[in-house]
Amino acid sequence: MSLMRPLKIAWAISRYRLDTLLTIVTLPWYVRLALLFWPARWFFRAKAPEGRRLRLALQYLGPVFIKFGQILSTRRDLLPDEMADELAYLQDRVAAFSSQQAQDIIEQQLAKPISELFSRFDSQPLASASIAQVHSACLHSGEEVVVKVIRPGIDKTIGKDIRLMKWLARAVNCFADGRRLRPIEVIEDYEKTIFDELDLLREGANAATLRRNTLAEGKLYVPKVYWQYTAKRVLVLERIYGTPVSDLETLKAHNIDFKVLGERGVEVFFSQVFKDSFFHADMHPGNVFVDISNPKSPTYIGVDCGIVGSLSPEDQSYLAQNLLAFFNRDYYRVAELHVESGWVPAGTKVKEFEAAIRSVCEPIFEKPISEISFGLLLIRLFQTARRFDMTVQPQLVLLQKTLLNIEGLGRQLYPELDLWQTAKPFLEGWVKTQVGPKRFLEMLKSHGPSWVAKAPHVPDLAYEALRQLQQRPQQNHDIEAQLQQLNANVVKAKKIERRRWIALVVVLAGLAWPVLPDSLSTEQWLALAAAALIFLWP
Repeated sequence: MSLMRPLKIAWAISRYRLDTLLTIVTLPWYVRLALLFWPARWFFRAKAPEGRRLRLALQYLGPVFIKFGQILSTRRDLLPDEMADELAYLQDRVAAFSSQQAQDIIEQQLAKPISELFSRFDSQPLASASIAQVHSACLHSGEEVVVKVIRPGIDKTIGKDIRLMKWLARAVNCFADGRRLRPIEVIEDYEKTIFDELDLLREGANAATLRRNTLAEGKLYVPKVYWQYTAKRVLVLERIYGTPVSDLETLKAHNIDFKVLGERGVEVFFSQVFKDSFFHADMHPGNVFVDISNPKSPTYIGVDCGIVGSLSPEDQSYLAQNLLAFFNRDYYRVAELHVESGWVPAGTKVKEFEAAIRSVCEPIFEKPISEISFGLLLIRLFQTARRFDMTVQPQLVLLQKTLLNIEGLGRQLYPELDLWQTAKPFLEGWVKTQVGPKRFLEMLKSHGPSWVAKAPHVPDLAYEALRQLQQRPQQNHDIEAQLQQLNANVVKAKKIERRRWIALVVVLAGLAWPVLPDSLSTEQWLALAAAALIFLWP
């Protein structure tokens, strides 16, 4: 791995004095000692506010770190207001690249000059984010659109960051506590996600799917994709006009019903996860707008669908049952589900695990979000994870990230939102649809033709299964005989190996005999020859 990237990170920490953000008394002694001799303490002064220095450092380090800052910006419960406000700039106000570069990329990707593609192309970008920037334009048909263009050279920058993260993940994986977090699998999953985000054809397909899934319900609107103007590095979408979800002053001025807005955010999320199994996984405030045309019934507008998540039916069922068990305070069932799914080892004592989960979760129920200490909850859950050897599930990392974003939005919009009471009815309804006559009829309608096609083969398959079952005792006997023979061969091989090593020692001792070869006695030569023969004998 190149040393340039770690040196750049060390430079950013020094240049922006990020060491001052650490709480010294909570650090290990050797880290405190290292900080005493940190060069930045003498060469750089911490003049700017902490939030600005953190934001500038993350922006300097590039897209992977900018995305980390985007997630942090939604967690006002963990950060001071000044720091959260600064990090909010990373959502859509990252330093832009030149308009000429953007036009060159568009013309190269679409194989036409800008004048033929658009009747108007605005050189000043509407927004600039970590991966791409957006320009407004107008088609020759008169439709207002936005043009998203991938940053030039971003692939190499991300590749360097990913290599560094893998190196750090391997280092963390050397420790028992680190292995429980499965850092290597998590980084590999994130690598796939972020490189997928560089393919705007994929993002267009994601947007089209989300639009189709959510258009009928009317709670989330996703812009239309113009496929004839879309390529791998360029995406053209319908232009939307909404208020940023973080612009609370404007929303208040239009008398938006924040209770409805907060509840709809939770409903949209759970609908995408459980009903569609296809959810927007990058819901930071820079990607979410509000349609304020109807203040009493506001709806969301979602953009930037580069990162989406999808769960298997097994994951959906497991999550739904776990959440319902949490809501019903059935901690024994929660413990059982963790064991059944393999999140904790099969030999875990369920009663002990139940007691640990109860001590973590009981304090958070029947409280509005503003009164829930998720920081304390995460600390106690980690302690529980260490005690019961719980492991992180990489396939759910995107879901966990999205939950953090939704929670942050909920805090800003409607702190009194009762997340549990909003989500519980939805989950109960979803679970009911997964069982019963209605679900059976849906399965019959979906899989019926396939079942009918396979039906003629069922008698033959049943006969073959019964025949194999009848032959099972003889097969087991043959397998046992083979295992005994393999065991005998292993024992024989070990004896031969041991005999060869003894013979080798004898040969080497004879060769090291402190006399000339021609002065060896006949008996000595015969002994060496016999030892060599034993060594070479199979």
